[in-house]
Amino acid sequence: MSDKKKCFVIMGFGEKTDLATSRILDLDKTYRVIIKRAVEEAGLECIRADDIIHSGVIDKPMYELLFAADIVIADLSTSNANAIYELGVRHALRPCTTIVMAEKQFKFPFDIGHLIIRPYEHLGKGIDAEEAERVREELKKAIQTLLDKQDVDSPVFTFLPNLAMAKLIDKLHERIEEAAIKADENTSELMELFKEARADGNWKGAKRNLKRLLEKRPKDDYILQQLALATYKSKDPDAITALEEAKEILQTLRPQQTADPETLGIWGAIHKRLWELKQDRQYLDEGIWAYEKGFYLKNDYYNGINFAFLLNVRASISTGKEAIADIVIAERVRRKVLNICNDFLQKGIKDDNGKPDKEQIFWVNATIAEALTGIGEKEKAKEALATAVKEAPESWMEGTLNEQLEKLNKLLETGP
Repeated sequence: MSDKKKCFVIMGFGEKTDLATSRILDLDKTYRVIIKRAVEEAGLECIRADDIIHSGVIDKPMYELLFAADIVIADLSTSNANAIYELGVRHALRPCTTIVMAEKQFKFPFDIGHLIIRPYEHLGKGIDAEEAERVREELKKAIQTLLDKQDVDSPVFTFLPNLAMAKLIDKLHERIEEAAIKADENTSELMELFKEARADGNWKGAKRNLKRLLEKRPKDDYILQQLALATYKSKDPDAITALEEAKEILQTLRPQQTADPETLGIWGAIHKRLWELKQDRQYLDEGIWAYEKGFYLKNDYYNGINFAFLLNVRASISTGKEAIADIVIAERVRRKVLNICNDFLQKGIKDDNGKPDKEQIFWVNATIAEALTGIGEKEKAKEALATAVKEAPESWMEGTLNEQLEKLNKLLETGP
């Protein structure tokens, strides 16, 4: 058995919406770029729940790790309920060696207001390279200090100092080691296989890998969202059946009640395509509702540009004031979207390593091209299109953009 000390990380997975600020935070980037690197640089083995290979439910090895891990790091960003609960369990079991951190805009409940919470700044899709380096260094120092000093940091043991801690740590280490063994096909590998398939436009392959990922992380919103996306894009066995299946997958995330712009965007996309195939007005209205809600929740450019497009679609089948109203609102939305996208480009769109994020840069430029087309700025739209195509990191992206622009141009030519 390895003698290396262990750090168990409790936090959300994937991209999660911070309801307090309506921002989407990529928590996997926090884990990869900050936490995992800091832990490994401090000389510990870093384990997150999705790294545990276990034949039964995950609860047993998770509780063992909450009790026996030498260090636990809890990232409470987006007020993740599971992470907050697991932090409470750790505090009840161990008097020391627990680190709490959260994105700087985290709104913490009263009962944890007295804890030391280490803040960091998340930009949503990415984290600034200098900020990541600063937080990594702080975490590494905190880990080393806690291991050396063993100061009490649990409020349970602070206020109830006579509690006796159970002497089971040594017996649990072997079980933890077995639970954390890396299988040939672990979560990280499946995620890479999914991304490779998506990059090649192989949506059936992406769907297969996402289904296997879902077996390991059945409550992960990001995986459910991506599975719904891959399902409808696969058109397997046919476009309509795939869309209906995607709808059923996304129903798990309660799209009618959600405040998550990502879920709303995919829900809108499904209904947009159902409208195109079935020409049933209920699908058009549902798509508009979803995109509009997603746009105004977050000022999200993806939801906004699609909201504007469907307004033009509805205007094309309407008359009089109704048609005029939709056209006017569509233009206003596009101008807001242009401001959002230009602001993103001015600030710089970076990936985990502080380098330009080509995928996000493509989508921002693609959105600018569509918005400019929609407001009649054709020459500028051509320039934005050329820039977007040049930046496209995955083969299917250019085709998707050209298909959308073709639909929009037809609408503008025939519209009222």
